[in-house]
Amino acid sequence: MSVFTQLYRGETRFDFIGSRKRWYLASLVMIVLCILSISFRGFNVGIDFKGGTQFQIKAAGTSLTPKQVEEAMTAAGHSAESAAQEVGSGSTRQIIIKTRELKLDEQFDVQKKLAAALKVDPNKGVSVDSVSSSWGSEITRKAIQGLVVFLIVVFAYITLRFEWKMAVGALGALLHDLIIAAGVYSIVGFELTPSTIVGLLTILGFSLYDTVVVFDKVAENTKDLLATGRETYASAANRAVNQTLMRSINTSLISLLPVAGLLFVGAGLLGVGTIKDLALILFVGLAVGAYSSLFLAAPVVVDLKEREPQYRALTRRVEARRSAGRVADEAALAGATAPVRRGTPAPAPRPGVRPARKRP
Repeated sequence: MSVFTQLYRGETRFDFIGSRKRWYLASLVMIVLCILSISFRGFNVGIDFKGGTQFQIKAAGTSLTPKQVEEAMTAAGHSAESAAQEVGSGSTRQIIIKTRELKLDEQFDVQKKLAAALKVDPNKGVSVDSVSSSWGSEITRKAIQGLVVFLIVVFAYITLRFEWKMAVGALGALLHDLIIAAGVYSIVGFELTPSTIVGLLTILGFSLYDTVVVFDKVAENTKDLLATGRETYASAANRAVNQTLMRSINTSLISLLPVAGLLFVGAGLLGVGTIKDLALILFVGLAVGAYSSLFLAAPVVVDLKEREPQYRALTRRVEARRSAGRVADEAALAGATAPVRRGTPAPAPRPGVRPARKRP
C-alpha cells in the first residue's frame, strides 16, 4: 500500500510522539533565533502604534526613487523615521516616507517643500496622514489586551471541553506560533500595522482549530484505555495524530495557497504593498500553526499525562506484556527451527560376539 493511500485512509504509522524530543529541539532553536531578532533588531512599527506623520508622494508616470524622496525630506528640515518605501505599481505607484509627529503648520510647510523639490502637485501629488502618539499607544494597549483575553478564553475552553493538561498543550502551541510569527516579522522587517494584529489573531484561531481536531481524536482513542490496557497513552495519542494527519495537510494546503498568492504575486510581483503585512503574518502563521498542532501540542499532553500514576502503571503493564510476548515468540521460533530427533539408535555389536536371536 502506497504512502498516499495510507494518508488518505489515516493508516500511516509515523512516530510523532516517540520523536518528540527532536521536535522540541527544533522548536527551541527557532524560538531562540526569533527572540534574539526581536531583542536586538526589534520591529518596524507603523505610525498607528508609535504615532508620527506619513507623507505619500504619487510617483505614477515619473522616475522618482525613494532615495530622492529621502533627500527632499532632509532638505525640508526633517529626518525620516525609516527608509522611504515604494508601494504599488503603474498608476498606483507611490513612495511613502515617515517622520516624527509634526504640527499642522509643519505638515503644510513640508508638503510644499516636498512638492517643489520633487516637482509634483502640492495638493494632489503629496498627501499627509498624521497619528498622535497617544492614539498609537492606545492602539498598542488594546492590541495586547485583545491577545491576552484571547489566550485566556482559549485556556478556559480547552479545559472545559477536554482537560487542563490539553489546555496547557494548546496554549503552549499558540505561544510557540506567536513567538515564531513575530520573530519572522522582525527578521523580514515588514511594517507592524493593525492589519498585522488582525492576521495574528486569525492564525492563532486556525492553529487552535487544528489542535482541537487532534485533541478530539486523542480523547476518543484514550477513552477506555485504563480499562482495556491494550496500549500506552503515547501509542494511542500517536495513532490519533496519524489518523488526523491527512485532514491537517488538506486544511493547511487549502489555506496556504491563496495566502501565498497574496504574498508572492500580489505583494511580490504586483507590488501591492498594502497587503504584504497581512499576507506575511497569515502565511507564516498558518504554516507554523499546522506544525505545532501535529508536532508539539499532542506530545506535550503525552508528557503531562504519563506523569500520572495510573498511566505510568499502564505503561509498565503494556511493556511487560509486550516483553513476555517477544520472549514467547522467540521461544516458539527456536523450537520450530531445532532438528527433530526420531529415536535413539541401537548400539553397534562388539567384535566376535553374535547378536542374540529372538525366540519364536
